[in-house]
Amino acid sequence: MSNQSVLHVKGRVLVGPDDIRDELWIVGGRISYERPSARDVRTVNGWALPGLVDAHCHVGLDTHGQVPEDVSEKQALTDRDAGTLLIRDAGSPSDTRWIDDRDDLPKIIRAGRHIARTRRYIRNFAHEIEPEDLVAYVAQEARRGDGWVKLVGDWLNRETGDLGACWPRDAIEAAIAEAHRLGARVTAHCFAEDSLRDLVEAGIDCIEHATGLTEETIPLFAERGVAIVPTLVNIATFPQLADGGETKFPRWSAHMRRLHERRYDTVRAAYDAGIPVYVGTDAGGSLAHGLVAGEVAELVTAGIPPVEALSATSWGARAWLGRPGLEEGAPADLVVYDGDPRADVRVLAAPRRVVLNGRVVG
Repeated sequence: MSNQSVLHVKGRVLVGPDDIRDELWIVGGRISYERPSARDVRTVNGWALPGLVDAHCHVGLDTHGQVPEDVSEKQALTDRDAGTLLIRDAGSPSDTRWIDDRDDLPKIIRAGRHIARTRRYIRNFAHEIEPEDLVAYVAQEARRGDGWVKLVGDWLNRETGDLGACWPRDAIEAAIAEAHRLGARVTAHCFAEDSLRDLVEAGIDCIEHATGLTEETIPLFAERGVAIVPTLVNIATFPQLADGGETKFPRWSAHMRRLHERRYDTVRAAYDAGIPVYVGTDAGGSLAHGLVAGEVAELVTAGIPPVEALSATSWGARAWLGRPGLEEGAPADLVVYDGDPRADVRVLAAPRRVVLNGRVVG
């Protein structure tokens, strides 16, 4: 479809959870609610949502680290065809800026490369540094990214044989302050309990996974408005990871199993307390791409109401990331389904049409 032709989306357009319209038009790649005078009109019928958001996804990364561009392309296409049209890339060693020049691939908000403590993260993924260098590396990745920086807040400590916080309080306070000075928000990978209070009190904006939330830290998150991205499709792998580490690190393995067992209760308690919750799959390390529908379903299983779980990958997620949805004049990034995803989020697993930059791409 050329940029000059018109696409007519007809049926139910979910501009917001309570803003439902009968139709929209796409003219010149942008959304309009005014009927255009055009003869070349193609009509798509169904339930339309803003392009889905995966707020924790790694394009350009696999289990071994950086991947070639053709592999990155396949990853991005897989996400796109699943309806994910906006990605917050929560850490990647690859330079994926070339994707910005492709109007058939999802839009990416980058967090630069992970920043981890030396030998305290997955090999080949992160800058591995010591606390005295944290501010400098945060400043570097803030300048390279798109308004986000990603820290590794905790990881296996081989000396204790269990999960442990990676950074002293003064280092993260200075680093987060520097990121904010440069206009970037900060998020951190955190599985366990003991890194959370320092990170939140230091001013962090988001926590990834957040399996270590407790009755003591949940109110702190809610008070400070710190968001979480639970990545439940990733947390589902904890028992397998625990089995693999049982012999060498039994304390760590037992801890991972406990975090897994209470995962749904943790997410529901966070939601009930008013903590913002967003959808992220953690695709690109050991997980496949294209899992956004499964993550939304997991949030519902955890007890989040379906409309709120839907918002966590659509209206709410886009507002949080500062990107438009289906507003007048916005870039036409949307997904059309055969049924109402508010009634059954499993509808998300089968997009009828994917429209990116005003073109039907899937």
